[in-house]
Amino acid sequence: MFQLLAAGLAAMLITLFLGPKFIEFLKHNEFRQEVREEGPQAHRESKQGIPTLGGLLILAGSIVPFLILGRWTVGGFVVILTIVGCAAIGFADDMAKIRKKRSLGLRARGKLGLQLGLSVTVGLIAVRYGGVGETINIPMSDYAFNVGIAYYFIIFLVVAGTSNAVNFTDGLDGLAAGAVAVTMLTYTGIAFLTGQTELGIISACVVGACVGFLWFNSFPAEVFMGDTGSMALGGAIAAMAVMTKTEILLLVIGGIFVAETVSVIIQVLSYRVFGKRVFLMTPIHHHFELMDWSETKIIMRFWIVGSIFAATGFTLFYLSTGR
Repeated sequence: MFQLLAAGLAAMLITLFLGPKFIEFLKHNEFRQEVREEGPQAHRESKQGIPTLGGLLILAGSIVPFLILGRWTVGGFVVILTIVGCAAIGFADDMAKIRKKRSLGLRARGKLGLQLGLSVTVGLIAVRYGGVGETINIPMSDYAFNVGIAYYFIIFLVVAGTSNAVNFTDGLDGLAAGAVAVTMLTYTGIAFLTGQTELGIISACVVGACVGFLWFNSFPAEVFMGDTGSMALGGAIAAMAVMTKTEILLLVIGGIFVAETVSVIIQVLSYRVFGKRVFLMTPIHHHFELMDWSETKIIMRFWIVGSIFAATGFTLFYLSTGR
């Protein structure tokens, strides 16, 4: 338990210490946010030009304490590899946006291809060397279905789905960082219960880095995490789900990210099939913005709902262990 607390505290302090100088570096080199044209009008007025690539700060805060306090295991390596791999994809996306000075980066097909390659690599290491079976555990039961080679496709769905879901959620100041902190705190508890100390240290580091980043990213934000941060954090959640065999339970633990993604899917399908929009704008946090909810109210309420999802998922996991 002491290691987990020390890791989380160290990650937070590193992020807080590096933050001011790093933000100045981003400003000086004009690594600035390009707000998408179809987004809320208020964003073009208040968020355009704010420094981005803050995900590199989260990455440093997450990885450095683990290198000092952690012990390398296959499970730990899988989580770090997924975080760094997703961060690299996000970084390429961010740099494409910065160079082109627009809100569109890598093509969706290219991004999915990179995520597929990363997912297969992570899956092979986890299954062959990390003791992760090609099975899917059903929460609150003793059933575990062996899905064979299809498990690698499931890993792809988890990695790509979660990293993109966190990316959808990263639309308001502090929303994604706070929601990820809650989710990864849950996985810190799950790792502790299952005796996977290295996984617990990594997840605690991510929690601490997110909390430290919130000091600069809370409303009104001084810096954005960009796709570098949102995809890295999504990768962290996905890898923890794979290594703790909670792929299905992730739908509950990360329910706030599921809601954001489902809102986009519903909106697209409804418009293409019926020519009508269900929401004023998606992801769904923008819907509430256009209903004249204040940004801080949306963020706090989403954090509350995310905490309820995470607590429910943790409770289901705890009951499933028969403790």
